[in-house]
Amino acid sequence: MTVFHLDDFLAGWIGGASSVIVGHPLDTVKTRLQAGKGYKNTLHCVVTIYKKENVMGFFKGLSFPLASITLYNSMVFGFFSNTQRLISRYRYGDGRHPCSMLDLTVASMLTGLVSVGMGAPVDLVKIRLQMQTQSVLAENFNLAGNGSVPLRSMGIQSQSLYRGPLHCISTVLQNEGIQGLYRGAGAMILRDVPGYTLYFVPYTLFCNWLNPDGNASPHPCCIWLAGGLAGSISWVTATPADVVKSRLQADAVQHRKYKGILHCTMQSYKTEGIHVFFRGATVNAIRGFPMCATMFLGYELSLQFFRSF
Repeated sequence: MTVFHLDDFLAGWIGGASSVIVGHPLDTVKTRLQAGKGYKNTLHCVVTIYKKENVMGFFKGLSFPLASITLYNSMVFGFFSNTQRLISRYRYGDGRHPCSMLDLTVASMLTGLVSVGMGAPVDLVKIRLQMQTQSVLAENFNLAGNGSVPLRSMGIQSQSLYRGPLHCISTVLQNEGIQGLYRGAGAMILRDVPGYTLYFVPYTLFCNWLNPDGNASPHPCCIWLAGGLAGSISWVTATPADVVKSRLQADAVQHRKYKGILHCTMQSYKTEGIHVFFRGATVNAIRGFPMCATMFLGYELSLQFFRSF
């Protein structure tokens, strides 16, 4: 009997597309709060973006996530589901055997690790595009041979840096090499390995609690609620690592401030205190619920549709 199922990948793609549209506006707010300057809190960030860039500011960089994160989520859900079946087949002799908590944890952690290979470049490009309107903080600029002149927050706009996703990728490759696309990948591993464990395991537990009759498919409302709760839990607990990842990925080579994960962590703590690692946690909790609820609902309903034939 075949263990590998292609329909998981396709259902993951559909779920991913729907979640990107729902979650992108708050993802932009989260990125600006974590890696940007001048925002007092979540509400101030939302109002500022709206005033300066109108509604379209919240959807900046949407085309790239819509094209790439859908493929990323397809890979995540497809890999997770097929890994579960593979583990069940080798442990119990049947790919359809229910996974134990240990099996779910192993499948989740492996998914988080593998996802970074595709997710790191996607996240980097998305964040660079979302940060387009942020001012470049120039510490030292050499002006016409006059030496090093300290200039604070010159207000130089980086809007002309990247004309779009493909231009962003080519610019990063030209200036930073292939390793530039994977800047922040280490922090992403620290975020996603435990993050996906606290994503898939709670979802499975919530579904089991909300649907005691394991023989029947969970009701769409149960899927929506379980997915939303799991998403909020996962994103809130992942916020500290997400802050470090976002700062490393937004740190362009022209004005680089951070040498690596430890340096970014120490510098952020020294300059902004412990609370900086929870910046965007509120947005993550709010954004995580509808985005992940939509993701799981789209995935499960698509899977039911494909398997009804």
